[in-house]
Amino acid sequence: MRWGTLLIHNGHENDPSSGALGVPLIQTSTFDQGAYYAAVLAATALETTGPEETKVPQFDYARSGNPTRQALEEIIASLEGGAQGYAFGSGIAAISSALGIFSAGDHIIAAEDIYGGSYRMLNTFYKRWGLELTAVDASEPEEIRRAIKPNTKAVFLETPSNPLLKITDLKTCIGIAKEAGLLTIVDNTFMTPYFQRPIELGADIVLHSATKFLGGHSDVLSGLAVTATRELGKRIYAVQNGFGAVPGPWDVWLVIRGIKTLKVRLEAQQKTALFLSQRLREHPSIEAVYYPGLEDHPLKVIHDSQSSGAGAVFSFKTKITEQALRFLGKVKLAAAAVSLGGVETIASYPVRMSHASIPPAERKRLGITDTLIRISPGLEDPEDLLEDFEQALRQ
Repeated sequence: MRWGTLLIHNGHENDPSSGALGVPLIQTSTFDQGAYYAAVLAATALETTGPEETKVPQFDYARSGNPTRQALEEIIASLEGGAQGYAFGSGIAAISSALGIFSAGDHIIAAEDIYGGSYRMLNTFYKRWGLELTAVDASEPEEIRRAIKPNTKAVFLETPSNPLLKITDLKTCIGIAKEAGLLTIVDNTFMTPYFQRPIELGADIVLHSATKFLGGHSDVLSGLAVTATRELGKRIYAVQNGFGAVPGPWDVWLVIRGIKTLKVRLEAQQKTALFLSQRLREHPSIEAVYYPGLEDHPLKVIHDSQSSGAGAVFSFKTKITEQALRFLGKVKLAAAAVSLGGVETIASYPVRMSHASIPPAERKRLGITDTLIRISPGLEDPEDLLEDFEQALRQ
């Protein structure tokens, strides 16, 4: 099936027990296991089998599994081409749980411009637990090779990066990791499996903030992880079940609903991102625009070789800080807010939002300045957005 069809017909298009067009929302914290123990009792009385050979119930407690959650986990595994999928209560919960498979003394190499929350978890929480971190410019794959140490266990990548849309050559970086026997983890939130599928390029774990494009309506908090193998999936599940950062069934159901419209939303939002980025780069108040869909974007050729689209996020820098602050205060059709991927346009200010936890000197070195604004176009008319952006930038 082509991708637009697979988003709808993925094995969970209806409920076999009722014929309902959709996945049932199973709102429960626990499951009745009486039939199981009755079977154990009967088998024991007849001496035909031992209790350990009686079929164990699939679900026992909602932290360990839920039918609605299982449907989403199977859907995202199918879309990413992975072996197992796992759902979490937020994107950072998915990221933290994936990192939870490592041990004190292990070393992780990460792209230096990953999502600020990922950087914070690696450089504070997990650092206290003895997990070592080396941040590198992943757009230069040889920096990964040079950073490998005897205790290195994984490489953490994100492409396009957040918020400057830098491109990482996934195939080359994954190849370097495999040569050294390392796992590769890729945050695929910006692109989603509709545009980019890292497991097909050799990645071991793919992560998503499903709060963003997959949910797509700014009304749910959720995260997802997909593993390339069942063996690796068992390690993720041990953290998911033990740590317990799982979503409720209602949030899961909302993500399943959102995935069904992913194609039409992303296609429309991508067109708007290209339109706005092309027009804004001509504006006298704009110093630079960052978007992989622009022909002169660095490493565009590499991005196009590993992705089927440019995505629906771009960023720009104004010439002075006051212009950026004016834009955020005066824009009417875009919310000045954290997050992205919703049906409404969102303008984010990374230095005070997503990347506020990164030290100022490090932000400056990375190019995350006080003049940088990240835009996630919604489904508004592109011309209306452009007119609104122009009035917000007007002196």
